[in-house]
Amino acid sequence: MMDLKELLRYFSESETIGENPEAIQLMRYYSREAQKITMQINTQYHEPDELQALFSELIGKPVDQGFGLFPPFYTDFGKNITVGKNVFINAGCKFQDQGGIFIDDGALIGHGVVLATLNHDLAPEKRQALHPAPIHIGKRVWIGANATICSGVTIGDNAVVAAGAVVVKDVPADTIVGGVPAKVIKRIDE
Repeated sequence: MMDLKELLRYFSESETIGENPEAIQLMRYYSREAQKITMQINTQYHEPDELQALFSELIGKPVDQGFGLFPPFYTDFGKNITVGKNVFINAGCKFQDQGGIFIDDGALIGHGVVLATLNHDLAPEKRQALHPAPIHIGKRVWIGANATICSGVTIGDNAVVAAGAVVVKDVPADTIVGGVPAKVIKRIDE
């Protein structure tokens, strides 16, 4: 039987997921676990240390004392999220993390941000196939409200993603991006 470590390796090494029944069964198990924990997070008030403990349980690894979360928060898997020190996630965020979400130290995630690490196949006959790719968010990145970060994107250190942007390709460090699709607006030091 596949374990979580093997499932995460399967996600990171596969171009397409959904063809391995054992992996799908285990993914659904962790999805149900994520639903239970996010229901706990979202349906009653918690002190910051309680939210840190619940989020640590959700992702399967500890978060530091500087981690902050304003519920509600949603994820459809949970176990492929890694957060650095002093990360803040604002209310209403949705993380689809099977492909892997890596948030580095000091990142700020605004209201209603979507981080989506899966794409469906474009060919109609293969539409059920899922293609995972990780999202990497660098140090001190600020992602504005209601932005969407698509699979396979890396956002460089100190970058700013404007509210409502849809980011489909990598963002250079020390830049501000915005729009649909997001484009570089300017360098931060300008």
